[in-house]
Amino acid sequence: MWPQGAIFVALPHLGPILVWLFAHHRMPDWCEGPQKLAWCPPHKILLLVWTTIYSVTGYASYLVWKDLGGGFGRPLALPLGLYAVQLAISWTVLILFFAAHNAGLALLHLLLLYGLVVSTALIWHPINKLAALLLLPYLAWLTVTASIAYHLWKESLCQGHQPQPTWEKGD
Repeated sequence: MWPQGAIFVALPHLGPILVWLFAHHRMPDWCEGPQKLAWCPPHKILLLVWTTIYSVTGYASYLVWKDLGGGFGRPLALPLGLYAVQLAISWTVLILFFAAHNAGLALLHLLLLYGLVVSTALIWHPINKLAALLLLPYLAWLTVTASIAYHLWKESLCQGHQPQPTWEKGD
């Protein structure tokens, strides 16, 4: 597995590292505020899960690369090209969440990412079943992340339109 496997496992971490370098001062405030979600994990847990997911998907991409003969030939264009696109979208989601705090755009990208990960799993399945199965925890995590994004987006829409208490004359 060495050194190609290590490169495949490390590559997905470039995006999160760059996001952290440029936005680490804004990360603790994510998912905080007056409407803090009781079920929203702390940002350190979010980062730990994303790190694990990136490592697992990186390893899965290595398995596909290895089973298709290595190198960068034509057979790898679709399976690894699709993976590269979903990785770029995943990094964009991190930027939208942690740096821009834009839950609405993050949610749109998460929905796109969900479709890309499902497509990647379907394409990888005939090549390497384990690689396809390793994407299942990613899909579960995307479901949690999309739920958080949806709730934060919905709350951001309602902040300016909170109903004001009405007082009756007798009070």
